[in-house]
Amino acid sequence: MTSSAISVSGLRKAYGDKVVLDGIDFEVAAGSVFSLLGPNGAGKTTTVNVLTTLVGADGGTVLVGGHDVAREAKAVRAAIGVTGQFAAVDELLTGQENLQLMVDLSRRSAGGGKLAAELLERFDLVESARKPVSTYSGGMRRRLDLAMTLVGDPRIVFLDEPTTGLDPRSRRTMWSIVRELVAGGVTVFLTTQYLEEADQLADRVAVLDRGRLVAQGTPDELKARIPGTHVRLRFTGVSELDAAARLFDGSVRDDDALTLRIPSDGGTKSLRLVLERLDAASLSAEKFSVHTPDLDDVFLALTGHTTEAAK
Repeated sequence: MTSSAISVSGLRKAYGDKVVLDGIDFEVAAGSVFSLLGPNGAGKTTTVNVLTTLVGADGGTVLVGGHDVAREAKAVRAAIGVTGQFAAVDELLTGQENLQLMVDLSRRSAGGGKLAAELLERFDLVESARKPVSTYSGGMRRRLDLAMTLVGDPRIVFLDEPTTGLDPRSRRTMWSIVRELVAGGVTVFLTTQYLEEADQLADRVAVLDRGRLVAQGTPDELKARIPGTHVRLRFTGVSELDAAARLFDGSVRDDDALTLRIPSDGGTKSLRLVLERLDAASLSAEKFSVHTPDLDDVFLALTGHTTEAAK
């Protein structure tokens, strides 16, 4: 495999008059997590469908695992695993039977039973292995779905909104599984609407909006592009808030919350100056915190709306 597990240049896709992907470009380093962010309808699933050979592109060049998806589809499919938005499991079968079915379809007759047992243990499904999948929770189904994806030992795994609809505990379990995959050298292409998820997992993030990539970079690089870092002070009374507000030009006060927001770069020098000025005026804040822009702020600044508003 090349140093780039995935390479996309000028990717275009339209359905009739509706342009879904309008010439997007990105690279995914081998052994990393690449997260494609965007609201519903942004083109995330279409991108995954093109990269996994399920849909043909209208233009551009796409290499996955060093293979052209248009000319070497079979080689691409041999290198990848795909977990879609909805768990592709048979509810009438048990978890063990679902896994064994995938083993049989992959023609891995030698050691197939051992592999299924190892995956059940790895994904904490041993106790429920002989129960029908219809009795599984959403998190259990997603874990089983991902276990089935790994039967073929793919080096590139596509996770299309894998935690949608899961409770916070199940979501964090999936995060741990993703980290384990990457630690083992697997490349993960993750699409998500959850900005915290991308912030937690991704080495690089691309923001897709209305078929165009509006930004790319590490989470920290994207957050550094957005102004708004500030120190937040909370006081016990209005008189202290009044006095503090007079000390700091450009500060923004909230009388109801008794808080003062002071522009800052978040560095130790600027924080020290704030505290020294308060001390010199014999003022003491009840609470002190530093706020830096998160990926929600980035998304809002780049697209003009939040992911919630865009759904």
